Amino acid sequence: MGFFDKLFGKKEKESLDHGLQKTKEGFLSKITKAIAGKSTVDEEVLDGLEEALVGADVGIDTTVKIIDRIEKRVAKDKYVNTSELNKLLQEEIEAILVDAPEQSYKDFETPSGKKPYVIMVVGVNGVGKTTTIGKLAYNFKKAGKSVLLGAADTFRAAAVDQLSIWSDRVGVPIVKQGMGSDPGAVAFDTVQSGVAKDVDVVIIDTAGRLHNKIYLMDELSKINRVVKKIMPDAPHEVLLVLDGSTGQNALEQAKQFTAATDVTALAITKLDGTAKGGVVLAIANQFRIPVKFIGVGEKMEDLLVFNKHEFVDSLFNLEKK
Repeated sequence: MGFFDKLFGKKEKESLDHGLQKTKEGFLSKITKAIAGKSTVDEEVLDGLEEALVGADVGIDTTVKIIDRIEKRVAKDKYVNTSELNKLLQEEIEAILVDAPEQSYKDFETPSGKKPYVIMVVGVNGVGKTTTIGKLAYNFKKAGKSVLLGAADTFRAAAVDQLSIWSDRVGVPIVKQGMGSDPGAVAFDTVQSGVAKDVDVVIIDTAGRLHNKIYLMDELSKINRVVKKIMPDAPHEVLLVLDGSTGQNALEQAKQFTAATDVTALAITKLDGTAKGGVVLAIANQFRIPVKFIGVGEKMEDLLVFNKHEFVDSLFNLEKK
């Protein structure tokens, strides 16, 4: 068991290694091709590295930033060979990723003094938002926390039904009303109930439509306002869920939601089924918002607390299959 296994837990590290397999296979094969037969990091090597980064959906802006940093380091040092390139690249990729604040999740713990800890979850339909909420509830409960769900996506009847299924599956209570009900009222009732019942974590689902940006902004703002009537410092987290398999499209969704509300954290889903895992870097670099969770599989345990050290280690680790 290596250092990262001890830090993260062997089971979680294996899930991460496996979940990033498609991304790292294409990524590392291109890096290997770029440096084959080379003894120094020259323009040809950097061009190949740039192609590998773009191919992993790191994005042009983030790729240019990483390449520029490596060029400066190569120019600064008298001699850098290609065997050192992977180490340089890992360090620069890790530097791109945003550090989570001190009051971050660790083993699904929540900050002291915030009870209930209120998480408002946003994101378009189809990205795995409801599934992520269910997995969050499962993992918080597994960590010994009491959890209450709020079905404030009242625009779609299916959204309430899906969240109710997860409520039953995980064994946590849910506050819900009928389709077309006021989302703010549902959020208010959920937080009020969470306070009255002294639960540890409240997770509120919200509508996932982008066809009317003004309405989306107004709705999310209203939910924020009504929640603050009960807990002035809530919601403590606004978690944006993005589908990692959509690559650069996830960036556009992030633009819309960060404009509509104060997103404080990201959850990137479906990384196990894509070679576009580099989009995590693009999103983190462009929006400077910490990634808190990543989804690397279908099981409830496959929602992992994100740690940039382990992410980069898994990205460059071909030994784990």
